[in-house]
Amino acid sequence: MDIHFLPHVNALLNAGSSIFLAAGYYAIREGRTRLHRAAMISALVCSSLFLTSYVVYHANIGSMPYHGQGVVRSVYFSILISHTALAAAVPVLAGMTLVRALRRSFRAHKAIARWTLPIWFYVSVTGVIIYLMLYQFPVPTA
Repeated sequence: MDIHFLPHVNALLNAGSSIFLAAGYYAIREGRTRLHRAAMISALVCSSLFLTSYVVYHANIGSMPYHGQGVVRSVYFSILISHTALAAAVPVLAGMTLVRALRRSFRAHKAIARWTLPIWFYVSVTGVIIYLMLYQFPVPTA
């Protein structure tokens, strides 16, 4: 089975997650709780599908080396390191945030969502940036 298309799917899922997270944030700011719930569940589904696809791809293909040099290499690895470190926290934070919402502990939900949302959003957006740097705008090797 050819799985070389999965990085493209992963980028779309990360982009979708970012869009749903932003929509969920704006919906709750406007008091539209049903829209907020739908957007956040959609973000969770996108991120879950991403994680599954990411694991399948990298378990079969391995990691993709970055060939850029100079400043762009430093930028890439700065993004990658921060993205990876924060990505490890997203499932835990998102799970805790979801559980608090399901238990209708909205004060506790809001308290942790203040941390979860920006971290999750950063991870989703930087996931797309990493994809673009690796697959769409690769630096030619010497």
